[in-house]
Amino acid sequence: MDETRVALIGIVVDDTKSAAGINELLHEYSQYVVARMGVPYRKKDISIISVVLDAPNDIINALSGKLGQLEGVSTKTIYN
Repeated sequence: MDETRVALIGIVVDDTKSAAGINELLHEYSQYVVARMGVPYRKKDISIISVVLDAPNDIINALSGKLGQLEGVSTKTIYN
């Protein structure tokens, strides 16, 4: 197996219709997920999700890219 890295994907969700797609992707990559936290920010009508991964670099990039392609979803990834 490739060397793994720890990464944090920050996800901001503007469109709640994307929730199903987000959950499908996180389930697909669940073997790499260390922790997940979601916080609704009702004042701004958005949700913020933090996902910690321990995975090869290409897996982290693939998940982040797929999440970012969803309608109303923005992501940023921080690597260790």
